[in-house]
Amino acid sequence: MIRVVVNGADGRMGSEVVKAVTADAELALVGGVSLTHVGEDIGVAAGMQALGISMGNNLAAVLDTCHPEVAVDFTTPDAIYENAEICLTKGVHMVVGTTGLTAVQRERLGKLAAANGVGLFIAPNFSIGAVLMMRFAAEAAPYLPNVEIIELHHNNKLDAPSGTAILTAERVAAARKQAGAAAAPAHTQESLRGARGATVEDIPVHSVRLPGYVAHQQVLFGGQGELLTLRHDSLDRKSFMPGVLLAIKKVSGHTGLTFGLERYL
Repeated sequence: MIRVVVNGADGRMGSEVVKAVTADAELALVGGVSLTHVGEDIGVAAGMQALGISMGNNLAAVLDTCHPEVAVDFTTPDAIYENAEICLTKGVHMVVGTTGLTAVQRERLGKLAAANGVGLFIAPNFSIGAVLMMRFAAEAAPYLPNVEIIELHHNNKLDAPSGTAILTAERVAAARKQAGAAAAPAHTQESLRGARGATVEDIPVHSVRLPGYVAHQQVLFGGQGELLTLRHDSLDRKSFMPGVLLAIKKVSGHTGLTFGLERYL
């Protein structure tokens, strides 16, 4: 069985990871980290029965005590880089669902993982449907190069745009560049700065943050006399768990950095 620690075990995603790991016969939950439920039972904090595992607030100390093979991190953008350094330096494989790492930071952490002989897996989105949406968007890009992205998340999401939206834009841009397709020049002038959203690889990206949403994205393609809309909706955080469990089971077999769930599918 693979020994697993969950960092951010009392959060929305962390709680689902606790439940999913506990229910999987191939995995053993051995510890959790929380800043707000220190000393509490990890199962109770996740909304299930007591598991007899008390949470700590110091990641390094929990790793030293529990001796996990894999650490799963769903914390905050301002903490993830240091968290990853701690895990990788201690020789613990890591699955990262926290967004906010730059490409430069990912590269540095990948080298650190390789130097310590462990795997580092990072995914902007653990939903298989979202991975397929990004793949289909890249396939459409050479034929309909004019595109905009709308992503909608709950109002407690800390970053905007989402990591999924950024990665989608990067893949669409790469696909149309490879095909030699260019977007039509923009003619709209903003009367209010930001009205057209942010831009990623010259692709407009619009972020919505409202209560009631979980994680949703639309990729809108426009052509002569036609429109193509690709939409993915995660209606429950359980939709991310098959991807998280897959990453936990595969990360130890891939030394260094692996980026994107499609690498494991």
